[in-house]
Amino acid sequence: MSITLHPTLLEVVPNHTLRWLGRLVLPGIFDGEHHFMLVSLGANRTRFVQQERFTGLLVPAFASSLDKHTLAGFQAMNAALKTRATSAPAQRAATAVA
Repeated sequence: MSITLHPTLLEVVPNHTLRWLGRLVLPGIFDGEHHFMLVSLGANRTRFVQQERFTGLLVPAFASSLDKHTLAGFQAMNAALKTRATSAPAQRAATAVA
């Protein structure tokens, strides 16, 4: 089952934070707050933090789908981001055009 949420930006801090809230119809039915954060670890090192918090009456009904499909999507995105971030600059430029 697929859910379409219509997100509202909650916070944008360039080079640090992107956070939004998606809702299904009305607040409290099925809400998902997503948060990306970049944390500097020193010279040429950054930690990427991704969090999502689901709340609302329908969360228990979608729990297994969230665990299976949503988590897998997050893990795939994180792996692709790590590959891109750790590749050579010429490779990054080539994939940016693709």
